Amino acid sequence: MCGRCLSEAVQVLKVENLKKYLEKFNFDSQALLKALGKYISEPVRIPLYILKKLPSFLRKKESSLWIVLGKKENEWEILEIFYELPENVLGVAVDLGSTTIAFYVYDFLKNKLIKEFSIANPQVEIGEDILTRLHFARKPENLKYINQITIEAINRELESIDFKNIYYLSICGNTAMSQFLTNLPVDYLFIEPYTPVTNWYGVFEAKDLNLKSHPLAKVFIFPCAGSFLGGDIIAGLYFSEIYKKEDGYYFYIDVGTNAEVILGNKDFLLACSGAAGPALEGGIFDCGIQAERGAIETVEIDISQKKIKYQTIDNGLPTGICGSGVIDLIAQLFLNRLIFFDGKFSPVYFKERFKKIKDELAFIIAFSEETADKKEIYIKESEIKSFLKSKGAMFTMLYLLCKKTGIEFKDIKNFYIAGSFGNNIKVKSAVMLGMLPEIALERTIGLGNSAGKGALKFLKNANFSEIMSIMEKITYLELNVEQEFMKFFPGAQLIPNVDLEMFPLVKKELQKRGLCLK
Repeated sequence: MCGRCLSEAVQVLKVENLKKYLEKFNFDSQALLKALGKYISEPVRIPLYILKKLPSFLRKKESSLWIVLGKKENEWEILEIFYELPENVLGVAVDLGSTTIAFYVYDFLKNKLIKEFSIANPQVEIGEDILTRLHFARKPENLKYINQITIEAINRELESIDFKNIYYLSICGNTAMSQFLTNLPVDYLFIEPYTPVTNWYGVFEAKDLNLKSHPLAKVFIFPCAGSFLGGDIIAGLYFSEIYKKEDGYYFYIDVGTNAEVILGNKDFLLACSGAAGPALEGGIFDCGIQAERGAIETVEIDISQKKIKYQTIDNGLPTGICGSGVIDLIAQLFLNRLIFFDGKFSPVYFKERFKKIKDELAFIIAFSEETADKKEIYIKESEIKSFLKSKGAMFTMLYLLCKKTGIEFKDIKNFYIAGSFGNNIKVKSAVMLGMLPEIALERTIGLGNSAGKGALKFLKNANFSEIMSIMEKITYLELNVEQEFMKFFPGAQLIPNVDLEMFPLVKKELQKRGLCLK
């Protein structure tokens, strides 16, 4: 086998005929490197940990050795040597979300994902929103505390995975999460011009981050393209591969703490972000929860029968409503004349479902006797109006990126929507509300946790230069200085839009139902 470039972050190679190399070269390290040259063409480094083992290993079994190598940016490093093929050589991809931390355990020997799971991010105890955590972390002792509880939470899971056989971790998170993980100061991250400490983290030693793993394990942290485009977005783009596509234009949409929208192909990536995320994830609602067990994800209203049907993610009793459920609900409220175009309630047709809650009119989705915790699940008028601002922001971002590029929605090949939001969203309802253009009805693809999958992809294909090229292609559009955004945004807050000609199918449905915009 001749020298070759290897793609996985960790390679396990059997090096044979070592006796021949020992007889030919003066140094043990030289003999091993020459033997490895038959299998790998890139530079290889031998750390002190391995050098201490090398003399006895080379002479105890001179015919062959198994070598575990870890990929760094410009070289490989020998991480371990064995007489026999080891039982486990593992990697772990981690999506460090602000609410949830997702883990993907990869077996380098079997070349497959063997386990995936998630836990709650312990940082939530400090504050559910990132800004609260950033303010808290201004004091060095508080930053150290956030770093400590994050590392401890990750280590508890790594210990359950057989951590001594974890040789590589790839981690992605938004810019704040990455700086918390690395214990970097966040003082200037939330003050204009919102400057991160670094954009490229590169490869760390796991022990330097206090992560439980093999003594020489490596950690790659996905880079950020700015304070609002973190490593989670870069990892998601790496998974979606819209930066490679040649035929047409593609949207990548990630709804999380914020809503990030990227338009592009192999030639460019034009990005913007806005505060649409919390509303579209259900985060601004009294009864809003993440897309998890007990979350209402679909809603159907039969106004003639005065009935509501809903479905939870696990088909169990409801505990709240997630973002996709909110979209479905508001679309159903609108189509059944229970809200007007501006989101204001019209309680005439279903009076028994309306009541005052906290001095505000609310619509009851599920009565207390129907829910898991015996508490009503409802939506308030103010929450609907906040949602309409968020959906208007989302559509305006899509519209503006197309306009800046000189294309129309019909030119978009696919809308890739990331996260559980993308998997659960009913596109028809999103189009009805004017959150997505009508062309999305036939061109939307839900990616699931694309950030986590991007981190997992890195374990399978550790292409540093490709990830760097994604960053270099991105141009960030500042919405707060775009006059076109504020010009279009007010009309986008109506259902579906002040310009109904942009939604001919919705217009036809409204005419059929006798609804008209006044």
